[in-house]
Amino acid sequence: MLFNSFTFPVFLLIVLSLYLCLARRWQNRLLLFSSYLFYAWWDWRFVALLLYVTFVNYLAGLKIAEARPKSGGEGGVSVHSPREKLWLWTAVAISLGLLGFFKYFNFFADSLVHLLNILGFGATPFTLRILLPVGISFFTFQALAYTIDIYRGKETVQRDFSLFALYISFFPQLVAGPIERSTRLIPQLKKRRVVTKEMIASASQLILVGYFKKIFLADGVAAMVSSIFDRPDGFCGLALLLGAYLFALQIYGDFSGYTDIARGVARLFGIELCLNFRQPYFASNITDFWRRWHISLSTWLRDYLYIPLGGNRKGKGRTYLNLMLTMLLGGLWHGANWTFVVWGGLHGFFLMAHKFILGGKKVPSNPSETIRGHLSFGRIAGYAAGWFLTFHLVVFAWIFFRAESISSALDYIGGILHFAHHGHFAGLAMYAAHFLFYALAIGVIDLLCILHNSEVPFTTKQPALLRAAGYAVMIFLILYIGASDVQPFIYFQF
Repeated sequence: MLFNSFTFPVFLLIVLSLYLCLARRWQNRLLLFSSYLFYAWWDWRFVALLLYVTFVNYLAGLKIAEARPKSGGEGGVSVHSPREKLWLWTAVAISLGLLGFFKYFNFFADSLVHLLNILGFGATPFTLRILLPVGISFFTFQALAYTIDIYRGKETVQRDFSLFALYISFFPQLVAGPIERSTRLIPQLKKRRVVTKEMIASASQLILVGYFKKIFLADGVAAMVSSIFDRPDGFCGLALLLGAYLFALQIYGDFSGYTDIARGVARLFGIELCLNFRQPYFASNITDFWRRWHISLSTWLRDYLYIPLGGNRKGKGRTYLNLMLTMLLGGLWHGANWTFVVWGGLHGFFLMAHKFILGGKKVPSNPSETIRGHLSFGRIAGYAAGWFLTFHLVVFAWIFFRAESISSALDYIGGILHFAHHGHFAGLAMYAAHFLFYALAIGVIDLLCILHNSEVPFTTKQPALLRAAGYAVMIFLILYIGASDVQPFIYFQF
């Protein structure tokens, strides 16, 4: 059930109408039933998989708490018993094992066969017809975060299975995030929730912004992106560069649009999901980009992979290695293709280089505050140079993310470098005009959010007439310029 389908608004209206009439306990039961119905709409066969991952981590949490030494408190344990470690690694092995089987079996099988053939063993390709359960990467990481936090003593064990199941399956963020922590979402599910008119108004604005990003921006450029990436040899280098720029807009509009809709829908039920995007294309360095792009994944990788590997506590060489390993695995998380590994590796290299250049200095927490702070030529020039470099590094890496294979990505890059020496210029003006039009639209939206320090471009600080006009323009662009066909969200494949 796609957020941008005709079915979802009907589903949401029915669930919300019933929800507002029920007490908290029955509200949670309704949300749990609705979440499983929402997931079954994709493929009912994978409901059992969702339930199994939920049960494994629920049981592991209980067993870890039971095995904890009596002298230790749940607020912090320095020494773990063998049984705690056994249950933790059982949950990790089962959860990641299922993720690996469904998502990576054919990838590793093909890679092994290719390697054996290179070594001269003449291996025969073998693959299985495995369907990828939608959202498996997201709900697996969300479940594991809970189990690991129980083990670390940072979370209290949940004995109400239905409540825990709702935490894993809450439908607004089930299939594409944000990846919520139990310490944030479960307390909200436990307490009585009151949905106010102000919450409904802000949720509606957030949902509208999300649909604007998805239908107008992402779906609006999707056909052009596909036409360029599917046949790059038919375009000149400048057109290929514009295609990469357009894909940068597409994936941002698609994924951040989903997150805005998910957060807005959750708010209609009185539940706040974490911020997952913070105008990433305004970042002035690559470290700041990752503080703004897919925040729930980058913080998950930091807390459950980078820091356990040693973080920056074991010298510069180990810090660089930990960064690279984290980003390589983060790239592989996105998909079973070496292109994603290269994409992650590039970002790992960019982060290593930035950390090396800084030489131990801390990265400002929000460099783009320059836009709202005291302006001077030096600050503006420094910010502009950092932004220009960061944006183009990100766009360069996006080529590997979008390409079908590493060789096709390299051919694409080669076409850009040849510039006007191959392909044709037909349609170049159209691509340039579309890029400028869509980039200006999303740039204005994000700039207004930065200037007002808000999640939406138009706030109560502005005159009501201006807000109404702004949202009216967005609705017009969605209805009359946005793509008319329903396009699935890109991150559903992950």
